[in-house]
Amino acid sequence: MIKSRKILLIDDDENDNFIHQRAIRKAGSGDEVVIVTDGVLAMEYITGQLEKEGSGGSPPIDVIFLDINMPRMDGFEFLQEYGMLKDSRKSKTIIIMLSTSASPKDMEKALCFEYVVEYIYKPLTVEKFREIINKYFPNP
Repeated sequence: MIKSRKILLIDDDENDNFIHQRAIRKAGSGDEVVIVTDGVLAMEYITGQLEKEGSGGSPPIDVIFLDINMPRMDGFEFLQEYGMLKDSRKSKTIIIMLSTSASPKDMEKALCFEYVVEYIYKPLTVEKFREIINKYFPNP
């Protein structure tokens, strides 16, 4: 049986979130999808999950799909905050930048963060999602 994953979408665009969540669901993986609209809410969610996980109350976040341009705390600011988390669990979470930016500077900057494993362009499709899951979470 394939283990379901917890996926966190961090993007302020409701339409993109709808499309991305739909692609994940269409992939038929049974993954749990959580959506937050900026980096501040994402950090609040993650720190809350880490606390619950430590007490045995919540499964870990496996994948974060992160947009760059968002209000309050953008994707790069989020990555800086995320890097300061002390819990070793964060190293088991993969982060994929999911952006419309084709700027080589944005891609280079994103991939400098140790937890960012890929930089892909929106939209997230069923095919892209399956490729990512097969690459980072191969079936035993």
